[in-house]
Amino acid sequence: MTTADVSSSQGVTPRGGQGGASSRASAAAGQLVLPSYERPAGLHPPLDFEGYRSTALRHPKQPLVLLPHRLTEVTGPLLGEELIIPTDSDLTTQYVGEPQGQRIIVTGRVLDSDGRPVPDTLVEIWQTNAAGRYRHWREHHPAPLDPSFGGLGRCLTDSAGRYRFITIQPGSYPWGNHYNAWRPAHIHFSVFGPAFAQRLVTQMYFPGDALLPFDPIFNSVRDEKARNRLISKLDWDTTIPREALGYRFDIVLRGADSTPWDDPNRL
Repeated sequence: MTTADVSSSQGVTPRGGQGGASSRASAAAGQLVLPSYERPAGLHPPLDFEGYRSTALRHPKQPLVLLPHRLTEVTGPLLGEELIIPTDSDLTTQYVGEPQGQRIIVTGRVLDSDGRPVPDTLVEIWQTNAAGRYRHWREHHPAPLDPSFGGLGRCLTDSAGRYRFITIQPGSYPWGNHYNAWRPAHIHFSVFGPAFAQRLVTQMYFPGDALLPFDPIFNSVRDEKARNRLISKLDWDTTIPREALGYRFDIVLRGADSTPWDDPNRL
């Protein structure tokens, strides 16, 4: 997800192979070198999970085809600070009026597998309002819309890899996966690297949610430790007295302590 991730200088062994010597030889020959990374088994959810009904229709039925990544795929849009304005990360000030619900602050760091911060990375979120309804034309949940809340935010990580959003505690909502199915409160996260092909998506949950044991999407991550990394932590240092609760959610891009991703093949 970082510029270093598409560099052979990190000492990462490319798939299939000969390691640093092969990478250095290719680099010396002027070829674009893209390293691969270890993907621990069981950490990310499978593309076809029996309890998550729609994956039966949308998961690949044939082996994946590895397409070559050329200059277009490993470079991307220039996301300067002038394109990201302060209200992008404060979802409570994007519309006229005060949104309904508990105000919260969600913050954390984007880190690589060695714990190094990943700066200047675009982090996007989307979520329901306090009543559990998305602001989307295909939304069928009969909960009320909040005219003062859109549920979309974005920001760039700072030099220490930190991001910060001010938003509203999302609500739970019913969905058609199975009888009496309800999704626990969650916030969708997208982390966008410096290239068009480098986008990862995950979900953040809240501690103590009674719906978590019954949610097939959350439980599609079979490793318990990895699953628990999707749950944010109440953070008193971030909480603002009489105004907003604070939650911390660090995002690790890869490795044994990686955040589980909806589609790890995008890495």
